[in-house]
Amino acid sequence: MHASDPTPNQFTFHPSWVHYSDDYIVVVNKPSGLLSVPGRGPEKQECLGSHLEPLFPGIKIVHRLDMDTSGLMILARDAESHRHLSRQFQDRKTQKTYHAICAGQPSQRAGEVILPMRCDWEKRPLQMIDFKQGKHAQTHWQIQVQAADHFLVELTPITGRSHQLRLHMKSLGHPILGDNLYADPISLNMSERLMLHATSLTVSHPETEERVTFEIPSGFKVTESE
Repeated sequence: MHASDPTPNQFTFHPSWVHYSDDYIVVVNKPSGLLSVPGRGPEKQECLGSHLEPLFPGIKIVHRLDMDTSGLMILARDAESHRHLSRQFQDRKTQKTYHAICAGQPSQRAGEVILPMRCDWEKRPLQMIDFKQGKHAQTHWQIQVQAADHFLVELTPITGRSHQLRLHMKSLGHPILGDNLYADPISLNMSERLMLHATSLTVSHPETEERVTFEIPSGFKVTESE
């Protein structure tokens, strides 16, 4: 392969990625390991948009999921829908929930994390807790199933900081399994992938203004400990 040749795709598009589509929006189930948008360099040009463009020409990214996070993303099919949806995310008028599998046994079944965050500039793309310069970050969590050394949890981000759920769960002492940025070696090796999935998303439809909710289960399996 020559330097000018395009890097071959690692993913093969499957129609099942498309959860819903109409003339204004496309809702997809992004696979874990696929970038939401192109990165720097020819080896990082494969992304969700590059796979969807042939089917939905001119499709526009509204928000992102981390490369290793799977699940629901909504994209716009025209400029006005893109503006409408982007404004909802900016003004926190969307509602999102995630499912994750985390290490350990929390002493409570539910709680809230309010810890300000900012980029750790010397260790980018890592984020860090910073009570002086960090921006407000808030997450609700509720255990769904508790096993002996890990648990399935529903996470509801009130804010939308980069890596918020990953860093907040680590800050509780319960990192997400398979997290190659924040987990300890044992928690990292408990899963081959990051066990974080965007399960539901509620927005106002850009054309009808109707509140609509899309849901895609994670498929994560945890057996309740006795």
